[in-house]
Amino acid sequence: MKPLPSNNKKNSFSFFIISLCFIFLLVILYGEDFSCILSQPFLKLQEPAAEESGGHQLPLLAEEKDVHLPFVVERSENSCNLFDGRWVYDAASRPWYQEEDCPYIQPQLTCQARGRPDKGYQHWRWQPRGCDLPSFNATFMLEKLRGKRVLFVGDSLNRGQFVSLVCLLHGALPESAKSMKTNGSLTIFTAKDYNATIEFYWAPFLVESNSDDAIVHRVKDRIVRAGAINKHGRHWRGTDIMVFNTYLWWMTGQKMRILRGSFDGDVKNITEMVTEDAYRMALRRMMRWVERNMDPSKTRVFFATMSPCHERSVEWGGHPGGNCYGETAPIDDLSYWGSCSSKSIMGLLGREFGRTKSPVTVLNITQLSNYRKDAHTSIYKKQWNKLTPEQLANPTSYADCVHWCLPGLQDTWNELLYAKLFFP
Repeated sequence: MKPLPSNNKKNSFSFFIISLCFIFLLVILYGEDFSCILSQPFLKLQEPAAEESGGHQLPLLAEEKDVHLPFVVERSENSCNLFDGRWVYDAASRPWYQEEDCPYIQPQLTCQARGRPDKGYQHWRWQPRGCDLPSFNATFMLEKLRGKRVLFVGDSLNRGQFVSLVCLLHGALPESAKSMKTNGSLTIFTAKDYNATIEFYWAPFLVESNSDDAIVHRVKDRIVRAGAINKHGRHWRGTDIMVFNTYLWWMTGQKMRILRGSFDGDVKNITEMVTEDAYRMALRRMMRWVERNMDPSKTRVFFATMSPCHERSVEWGGHPGGNCYGETAPIDDLSYWGSCSSKSIMGLLGREFGRTKSPVTVLNITQLSNYRKDAHTSIYKKQWNKLTPEQLANPTSYADCVHWCLPGLQDTWNELLYAKLFFP
């Protein structure tokens, strides 16, 4: 008996037509959802090198690979390196707030209240090469942080960035809807209506050290405990966005002293280690903590690179014996790299973050901050110790060329954080 012709091709074609109609119907019914899915942001593979402007470019990091990141609202269409650019004087849109309007700035950073005669340092805006930073919107950020916890971990420079972000946000909140409390190493700013907190945790080395007291930590012999981070880390769990920094306290000019054991015991097994090796050890311990405690599908981790100082004015063509005191304008040499900024440390950061399993977004604030010799607190800060007649006669002898006035440079660091968090 001759077999009947097969209907497989006809059936397949019919199924294909029915499937297309079904998909078309779904697109009509759920067009917005499809559009949202298709437009989900992906991080660009690389950014243009910064050699043109003399900037120190970090290598491709884990977070820059083709992955989804939490909190992203829109992916930038331009492949632009936000950290490569120049400073533009902008009296119309800067500063974002007034010093006297933010009650949370410590007296070490309130330069106007301490007699600084000029305000030019408040009006400089960072302009990336080939693109613009997204305009900071406090209400938008608070809404995106609803029910979330943001935590800065590090030293006084990271605390300055924390205070800057609080000042940027607090003006969008009613007086009764915000509070600031400090308990030991942890300071918490609460935006009550949003059930959100912006926090700072004092840990200048990230790992455990003999400088962990948030108030009494002025010690000459700095000792870190090898690989010990859990004493601090237990306070960090449950964070949605973390911003780490550590650099200044490592720069003693000597080898670091490493404790193999506990600070509680009488016998301390202390050895010396080259600073870069000790710094690498702390970074690796931090990254291991992040890998074990942070969910990259829900949380974001940032690391701010070293904040430079301006201790020797001869480095930018100034007078011998001078420093940041009296400086009122940025350095205009885009290739400038001061002696306080270690290129070997920058290279170390790139290598270490390039090998981590968890995405870490590096805020490369070093080069752009290197230009800002004008933005330091200098002599315009609360002096905790009485100044001698000799010091008063020579202001450069006690000028603080490490910390920064607020409002000022550190607001730009938070503009970059804002951009990388929501519009990478």
